[in-house]
Amino acid sequence: MAGLTERLLNEGRQEGRQEGRQEGEQNLLLRLLTRRFGPLDAATKQRVQQASPEELERWADNILDARTLDEVFTRH
Repeated sequence: MAGLTERLLNEGRQEGRQEGRQEGEQNLLLRLLTRRFGPLDAATKQRVQQASPEELERWADNILDARTLDEVFTRH
């Protein structure tokens, strides 16, 4: 029983770290987008908050070359 409890606790910790990391990436991306393109509308904020880790990474990379907010989300 102790093994199961320990495994479940470890899984919970790992899940919590992953969620915390993703939330941090979302907040950083929102900050960078706001600084580069000005205030963001609610739809853009929601899009970032619902993004997968892969999307967040791609969009963060796109900020460097994008001339417009739309280009951040459409470049690959």
